[in-house]
Amino acid sequence: MIYGYARVSTSGQDLANQLAQLKAAGCEMVFREKISGFTIERPQLKRAIGKLEPGDVLMVAAVDRLARDTRDLLNILHEVREAGAGFRSLAEPIVDTTSELADIVIAVLGIAAKWERGRIRERTAAGRARAREQGVKFGRKPKLTPHQQREALERILAGEPQRAVARSYNVSQSTISRLTP
Repeated sequence: MIYGYARVSTSGQDLANQLAQLKAAGCEMVFREKISGFTIERPQLKRAIGKLEPGDVLMVAAVDRLARDTRDLLNILHEVREAGAGFRSLAEPIVDTTSELADIVIAVLGIAAKWERGRIRERTAAGRARAREQGVKFGRKPKLTPHQQREALERILAGEPQRAVARSYNVSQSTISRLTP
């Protein structure tokens, strides 16, 4: 049986392209996840590997959809082999664990995927820095307006308990405690 595994990193991304590729390649069942490849805990991947029997194949649209870390990739492929199954990547046709050359190619691709992850981090950091320079604010909006924050701080400095001040604004005591110098 041919099983597929499709993964995207964020909820804003779409699995449709990977699913279409895997179905067209003959996958009878596709396990799907919206979780970072950088995370080791991927329940659907574990389910897919758990279903593998001798002679089965686990297929992905691209190696970077399976793992972005060389050790993680090699560990996953070891589990696939332990089940007696094979592995194929559609984007990298040379990656087929039924050949002896595949081990070398997979190791090289794992390293390339790890480098790509580093480049993604660099681009993301540069984008955040540009956004900050343009005045974009990150994080959640404060629960209290600047006026409410000043007012709450005045009340605390006047001796009113933090818990009472927090209750009056319908926020947690920790929100109020962060206002104090």
